[in-house]
Amino acid sequence: MTLFAYRNRALHAEAVPLAEIAASVGTPFYCYSRTTLETAWRAFAAAFAGQDATICYALKANSNLAVVRTLARLGAGADVVSEGELRRALAAGVPAGRIVFSGVGKSRGEMKTALEAGIFQLNVESLPELEALSDVASGLGVVANIALRVNPDVDAGTHHKISTGKKENKFGIDFDHARAFYARAAALPGLKPVGLAVHIGSQLTGLEPFRDAFRKTGQLVEALRADGRTVSRLDLGGGLGIVYRDEIPPEIAEYADMVREATRGLGVHLVLEPGRALVGNAGVLVSRVLYVKSGLHRRFVILDAAMNDLIRPALYEAWHGIVPVTEPPADSQPEPFDVVGPVCETGDTFATQRPLVPPRAGDLMAIRSAGAYGAVMASSYNTRPLIPEVLVEGQRFAVIRHRPSYEEMLGLDHLPSWLEE
Repeated sequence: MTLFAYRNRALHAEAVPLAEIAASVGTPFYCYSRTTLETAWRAFAAAFAGQDATICYALKANSNLAVVRTLARLGAGADVVSEGELRRALAAGVPAGRIVFSGVGKSRGEMKTALEAGIFQLNVESLPELEALSDVASGLGVVANIALRVNPDVDAGTHHKISTGKKENKFGIDFDHARAFYARAAALPGLKPVGLAVHIGSQLTGLEPFRDAFRKTGQLVEALRADGRTVSRLDLGGGLGIVYRDEIPPEIAEYADMVREATRGLGVHLVLEPGRALVGNAGVLVSRVLYVKSGLHRRFVILDAAMNDLIRPALYEAWHGIVPVTEPPADSQPEPFDVVGPVCETGDTFATQRPLVPPRAGDLMAIRSAGAYGAVMASSYNTRPLIPEVLVEGQRFAVIRHRPSYEEMLGLDHLPSWLEE
């Protein structure tokens, strides 16, 4: 569900014309719809109503405080993968008791911060990490609730750079080592193994990989219990895909029904970690056309947004819809263009030979489905300022992250004394 639609030929975010925001904050900028965020959350929560489950929003998708607080006020927990994300979740109002710390490389400092905050669970992915966490927890005089993240060796059928559940990926513990690992966790001081975690990748558009991974993990739960181990929680991660182009991902209700069936009889508390599924279609990137360049073989639309603002097309060959902010006449004829940015990299390309009604310099364009892994992955490459983020609610909007000035950017650097002479 999205509330980015044309009204009187002007593309709106809810009831606000995107051109109005552009005139106020400049381009490029990200724009999010609060109502779309809330609608996605309520659909997810309703699908799992009646199941013993905690829904933890995955901050890596979009960690803006206003986005996280919008979801936290509806009851969302948080899945975090760094101390920074942990601090963002707490600052946004997520209770510590609803925060899960995932990730393959937690530092001892991050472990300490998480334990002092009293979070719900840490997901552990290696023996060295397990021993480090035991040492940190013992030093603090606390007991850490941990889940062992296992690698089920399931092909999620998604882009190889966002696959996390195959044996060649860096994530999780091999299934063959899981029982011995769980026993080791139970023997170490400062640790309380409470369950298993699994996450096989992102942007999945079919249920079978999930079903296969959850079935294998459920069998491991039973094997651990046969060993006399307590397994009270099962963290199923996230990964449910959204529509970017012509994908047909499962409905959230279908996903929830599959989870219910796959975990039937296990008697575990479930943890779900949706990210993209909640925020992906709640945002757009708005950019202005700088130039339209015609070559012998290609025509290029050069935007003022670049790969440093939205890296997904360069990094993952990702497809995003690109539409004009002013709706063209119905009889307009699209023509092929490459849509590119001004960064000095050939990879700074948003689309290749994309059919577009021929734009002109100064036109505004919107890149759709940019609410997840957009602003959160941005950089200041080429000394380009991070772009504003805007949240819309009905007829009003607010800047929720400002565009830094060049003076602010340069102020982050410091010259050594021998270069100041």
